[in-house]
Amino acid sequence: MQEHFFTYLKKKSANNNSFVDEIASVLDIGYDAAYRRINNKTSLSLEEAVILAKHYKISLNNLYQVGSQNTVLVEKSPIISNEAHLESYFSKSIENLTPLTKLKSASILYSAKDIPLFYTLKDSFITRYKIYVWLKLTNKEMTKSKISFDQFIDTIPKSLIEKAIQLGETYNFINITEFWNDNTINGTIQQIIYFYESQLLSKTLALKICDDLEEIINHIEEQTIQQSIINSKNNASYHLYKSDLLTMSNIIMVKTKHRKTFFVPYTVLEYLKIEHQDTCNIMDDFFNRQMTNSKLLVHSGEKDRTLFFNKMHQKINKLKERILIDVNFQFD
Repeated sequence: MQEHFFTYLKKKSANNNSFVDEIASVLDIGYDAAYRRINNKTSLSLEEAVILAKHYKISLNNLYQVGSQNTVLVEKSPIISNEAHLESYFSKSIENLTPLTKLKSASILYSAKDIPLFYTLKDSFITRYKIYVWLKLTNKEMTKSKISFDQFIDTIPKSLIEKAIQLGETYNFINITEFWNDNTINGTIQQIIYFYESQLLSKTLALKICDDLEEIINHIEEQTIQQSIINSKNNASYHLYKSDLLTMSNIIMVKTKHRKTFFVPYTVLEYLKIEHQDTCNIMDDFFNRQMTNSKLLVHSGEKDRTLFFNKMHQKINKLKERILIDVNFQFD
């Protein structure tokens, strides 16, 4: 395995003089130590293999099919625990997505347990509220503090809002297929209920957030009907499936003509990135089977589509009524 690894690296190397010197430099070891590793006389540590893989920009999964058929390497996203981390997360996401906007073959499949993040990234109250909620859940100081959303909204850095909006706009140029069910909206509604009942969200701003949420649902319904992303300059396609058989998971798959990657969330915003192609093919096949067992709303008839979106509007209206009359509220 080690011999195969170095044979592969040598083909990738741009050094026409000494491959041994190059390996020694990358690993910060002596010439003799590098020579012994290349010639399989000294075992390469996992840490050294990862360093080399990063330097030569290769996947250890693809090279080794690491461990066994049931073992794959994953990449963990950076921890998000403050506003700077969140802004960096937005910036990195923009950087990763931008190349996809230039590929006609690129597409995203989204199992929407919650309303996809990019719909909430606009110059709106719900964008600022989501930032508040995310930080309340990830930042230790924010979790402990009694700062209300009404107080917090004026402290959000302008650069953070700008990055959020820019990320939301980036998604306008990528083909997207989503899977929703009747509960996809519930998470956002529950967040509004929780902070309102905790007296950390005023009635005025709670109603404004509800208005933004209603606008998002109208936006998605319009996209569903026209089967394309609104405001897309490259006619990116949009397809929405209603999936009643399976519980959604917020798993995202990104596909291009030559490669697949999927992302599995494990906290509020952090995720595990999987590039192992055999595993990605299994996930892609799973999404395809989910399509078979779901309703593509543009083809299911006006009645089914209208009922689906009306249920979400009814939930928002119920929430608004609860806020306006200010009585104990139970949400199903």
